[in-house]
Amino acid sequence: MIYLSHFTFPDIEQEYGFLMGIKRTCYDTFYPFQVLSKHGLRMLDFEPVTILYGGNGSGKTTALNVVAQKVGIARESVYNRSNFFEDYLKMCDFETREPVPANSRIITSDDVFDFVLNLRCLNDGISSRREELFEEYLDNKYSHFQMKSLEDYEQLRKVCMARGKTQSKYVRKNLMDNVREHSNGESAFLYFSEKVQENGLYLLDEPENSLSPLRQQELAKFLEDSARFFGCQFIISTHSPFMLAMRGAKIYDMDEEVVDVKQWTRLPGVRAYFDFFKKHENQFSP
Repeated sequence: MIYLSHFTFPDIEQEYGFLMGIKRTCYDTFYPFQVLSKHGLRMLDFEPVTILYGGNGSGKTTALNVVAQKVGIARESVYNRSNFFEDYLKMCDFETREPVPANSRIITSDDVFDFVLNLRCLNDGISSRREELFEEYLDNKYSHFQMKSLEDYEQLRKVCMARGKTQSKYVRKNLMDNVREHSNGESAFLYFSEKVQENGLYLLDEPENSLSPLRQQELAKFLEDSARFFGCQFIISTHSPFMLAMRGAKIYDMDEEVVDVKQWTRLPGVRAYFDFFKKHENQFSP
């Protein structure tokens, strides 16, 4: 599915005209001006899966933020912007092939990190509560409690429960399921599987962060299937060769002096992996 057809950015002449019209010169940065134009990026044409590849400073995250804000995509985390961000957005334009669904969103590594951190904090609370319940179970099981008034009813209930259940069943009855079962990588993958719904436009900023190589491959397959069978469109910034190898993905090399579309096998980052493993190929022999 294609919701967002293409997006245009101001060229270097438009940016120059705007910047020359600024009377004050006390600004430290004109961001996002002069970021994308320095590599000649004028327009992005989108497919069901479009990938922005490039090193730090290439502008791939800037492009995602500009697209998300201009199109009105929902987001959770704050992002880098300046006094000139709105001026820059006014110089951008886009066309849609279908209305952008309301459940569309941009997902950044900060969103995933916050999700994992919240789970970790929840885990810490659960672990402390579990220890308290262990002690509570023993106190109730071997107590000589006698009910004297209705105010003692809750304590009586706990005593009866402790005497009628094993320690593990008592704790499970009084405590939510332990989310510690998920590692950081598993939690990160869970975040994407929950946030990506049918029929949506999703902008993903380096989704491979926190994921092992196997998990990255699983995520790539999940995104492929979501695009092919469930009406999703993805615009992804990534370094991961597993994400870059997604079937049918259109890849923009943001490191090129003039941004160009390339096959994933021709990207320098992927070639670096290939050359490394080729050099050590004999060490993989049985």
